[in-house]
Amino acid sequence: MKTGMQTSTIAVIGLAFLLASPGAFAYLDPSTGSMVISAVVGIFASIALALKTYWYKIKSILRRDSKKDDSAEQSAD
Repeated sequence: MKTGMQTSTIAVIGLAFLLASPGAFAYLDPSTGSMVISAVVGIFASIALALKTYWYKIKSILRRDSKKDDSAEQSAD
């Protein structure tokens, strides 16, 4: 039981240090906002391109399977 109490004590002390941090005196210039917006747009564009690529790969696999089924039905006739 002693290790559980030590762990919780360390966690409480660590949380107290995080909550008691001083304020940061930082300056964000106007171009920072546009940089963040362009990064977010870039991330969404990358995700959209990846989804599109995999969607077309999945569609091509399904089309090949349906073409094989169609050709098997036609050869049986």
